[in-house]
Order: sequence, then structure tokens, then C-alpha cells
Amino acid sequence: MNNYKKKNNIKIVDLFAGIGGIRLGFENASKNKIECVFTSEWNKYSKETYQANFNNEEVFGDITEIDEDNVPNHDILLAGFPCQPFSQAGLKKGFSDTRGTLFFDIERILIHRKPQAFLLENVKQLRGHDKGRTLKTIISHLKKIGYVNVQYEVLRARDFGLPQNRERIYIVGFLDEKINFKFPKPSYEVTRVGDILEKSVEEKYTISDKLWAGHQRRKRENKLKGKGFGYGIVNENSEYTNTLSARYYKDGSEVLIQQKDKNPRKLTPRECARLQGFPDNFKIPVSNTQAYRQFGNSVPVKVVEKIAEQMIKHIKVEKNNNKLYIQATSS
Repeated sequence: MNNYKKKNNIKIVDLFAGIGGIRLGFENASKNKIECVFTSEWNKYSKETYQANFNNEEVFGDITEIDEDNVPNHDILLAGFPCQPFSQAGLKKGFSDTRGTLFFDIERILIHRKPQAFLLENVKQLRGHDKGRTLKTIISHLKKIGYVNVQYEVLRARDFGLPQNRERIYIVGFLDEKINFKFPKPSYEVTRVGDILEKSVEEKYTISDKLWAGHQRRKRENKLKGKGFGYGIVNENSEYTNTLSARYYKDGSEVLIQQKDKNPRKLTPRECARLQGFPDNFKIPVSNTQAYRQFGNSVPVKVVEKIAEQMIKHIKVEKNNNKLYIQATSS
């Protein structure tokens, strides 16, 4: 989380930054040889957490209101962008128009600044959204503007050492078509929920009798209707949890921790941070409600770190003019 600025650092921009999970993965992978030259995030609480952890750097607001001229030159664009349906006008054109979507703001910056590479992250469902046409349009546009070397993969957090069944789609692109980029291979290391649990947890995290009864009732009703989900309960020896979501603050139903002789409890914000791969020195300056939203919306840092390792090894420094460029490697 320390940003040591050196003239040969890889320059990144962090769009739809949230609390900085993607950036943190790149900092870890690069041993802090990353310089973030621009950050955009509209949510004031996420900005508060971001600035508390990244040297109180300036965080610009809504990217839709920022002119691309005001985004500095950079080497890698990072964006965990929300998935939106494409415009009706675009649909009539055969799914070829990105205007009216947040992807359009990524596209216009890529066109204007032509960074050497990018990493985009989204929910797994993007792959099948609108029968696959949304993703197809995104890939088509990226190739059309010069990023002919584009790949995507759905990766799961629990395959990379985090005890959470979280799947996300990652889209990686390079300007140089000769680059032989490969997504990281899962480590499949054994995971255990107990490894992220705090030793002493306040009683306030134990759910009430009323809420626990409601969870159990809904699970019974859902089972009768042929629906599988009501709540997810694990213990310290479980391998992994369900996916943590931004709605976790409401009732904690997707991840409940079993307790002896009492109702189950919710995860604490620190446990949510650990579940996503954030270190214990990551500051949480906001309320529990906001923290749950932020970690539920964030990325599994370990997965991003492994992707970043594969991307960064294609980044070389041309010492004559300190300009960074992408060069294919044999690995």
C-alpha cells in the first residue's frame, strides 16, 4: 500500500477503484514498483477508505464527468467496472454501440491514451449476459481500437488460496499482438475458513433469534419451491464460504459462522477483509455497514496479484528515455 515513486515505475490508472483491491494486487505483484497516476471513484465512503490506505492521494469522482485529456498517460489501465445493458440504440445496430454504458468511459480513455495493457474485472455473469452478446461487443470494441491481443477467463478465489467461492471474469489486453500472455494457473492450495476468523468477536455479531428464525424459515420455503439458497453456514473447519456480496450488511445470510450453544454470527468487517485477501494493516475507517458493502463489492486481491504477475513480466523499461513499452517474452 506504500507507493514509492521512481522514474521507472509502471504507471497505472485505477478506474471504478472502489477501495483499491485491484491496485493492491498490482502493488503486491510488482513489489511496490507501481505508480498510480490517476484514480476515479464516485462513492464518498469508498474514497474515504481508499485515501486512508493510499497516502491520502487525490481521488477523482465520477469518470463519466471527467474529460479523457485529464487522465494522464499510463502503462496499464485497471477497471472493475459495473455491468450495464447496452443502449437500445446499440441493440438496433446489432449490439455495436457502447454509448450509455460505463464501458464507454473505459473505451474512450483507451482510445485517447493507448496504454500498453489493461485489466478489466466484472461479475462472472457478464459472460452470459444477454446471451453472451454484451461480452462479445466489449471484446469486439477492444480489438477494434487496437487491442487485438485480448483474453478473458473466469477465475475462482478458492482456487488461489482464499476460502471463498467467489468467481469473477477478468479481461486482459495488450497492444502488442506478439505477447504470449497466459492467465495464472490455480494453486489449489488447501483453504480453511478458520484461517480468516478473529479469535475474539463481540456479541453484537451474533444474529438475533428473530433473524435466525427468519433465515431458517426462508430456507425451508425455498427448498419446497426447488430453490437452493436460504442462508450459508460454515465453521472454522469448512474449506470455503459462499460469495460475499455488497448486501451482506442487511442480514449476513450468505456467510454465517456456526457457534457452539448459540445462534450463528456474521463475519466482522476485518474477517470480510481477510476473506478478500486484504492484509490486516488495511485500514477500515468507515462504519460496519459501509465496510460490508465495500468488501462485498471488492476483488479477491490474491487472484489479481497472480494475474498482475503474469502481466508485469511483459513490461520492460527502455533505459535510454525511461519510456515503458510492452515486449513479448518467451515465458
